[in-house]
Amino acid sequence: MPASYAYLGPEGTFTEVALRTLPEAATRELIPYVSVQSALDAVRAGEAEAAFVPIENSVEGGITTTLDELVAGAPLMIYREVLLSITFALLVRPGTALSDIKTVSAHPAAQPQVRNWLKNNLPDAHWESAASNADAARLVQEGQYDAAFAGEFAAARYGLVALETGIHDAENAQTRFVLVGRPARPAAPTGADKTSVVLWQRDDHPGGLRDLLGEFATRGINLMLLQSRPTGAGIGNYCFCIDAEGHISDRRVAEALMGLKRICLQVRFLGSYPRADLKPSEVEAPRLGTSDEEFVSAADWVARCQDGRF
Repeated sequence: MPASYAYLGPEGTFTEVALRTLPEAATRELIPYVSVQSALDAVRAGEAEAAFVPIENSVEGGITTTLDELVAGAPLMIYREVLLSITFALLVRPGTALSDIKTVSAHPAAQPQVRNWLKNNLPDAHWESAASNADAARLVQEGQYDAAFAGEFAAARYGLVALETGIHDAENAQTRFVLVGRPARPAAPTGADKTSVVLWQRDDHPGGLRDLLGEFATRGINLMLLQSRPTGAGIGNYCFCIDAEGHISDRRVAEALMGLKRICLQVRFLGSYPRADLKPSEVEAPRLGTSDEEFVSAADWVARCQDGRF
């Protein structure tokens, strides 16, 4: 496997900045790809060891392009996550004034994060989506658009200037990025972990989603992401992307996954990996009755009952 990481490019994206915060990135060749799909396909094809892509932001939730790519196609696994605080700059060619701007561009995920600023400052500007914020900056450099919303750090790379900085509609906005590779044994638990899965129901029935969530709730497992995505099989057919607290080696998580495997048409395991928002020392103790020790004790009691030793 090549010692390289694919990432959503071109150079100068928030994705590249987040990727470079990983220590192991310094020992890999970092290769930009034009889309999330092409970056993940490079992993599936064996052209890259892993891909680094955005998966969620605090303003709009899950990034559907990435979720859909993880739902479909050959299985992949998440190994790491990174949180990056996001603010935008309005990048223009030198000499451009705010009144000159008729067209603006950025990645679609950026639009909800700058919508109010755009309405208040450039109400008549026409929005054009780009493959990434850095690609929008490149298109401004080439003269296709007047301005791009991107990281201020991208200005020098594309010969632009930041006409405005610190642009954001929501305070403390963050984007979550994940390092995705081919399936393998998950890393050892750290004590502050997250498990991601995709669930397909066997059939549509009243309380179907409650049944799925109940497997987590009865074992004291908190959910951090729940998003439905269409399966492509027709209106009303959805699968569910879920991020849950804990590691697959935790007894409560393993038993929840076993319960889901029994009742679901399909379960796709997307990995157990360290959380970026918490240290192990900050994790609260499991709820009463859901610790590994209590699961072991309960299993031992059942075994003794079966042996007539209760």
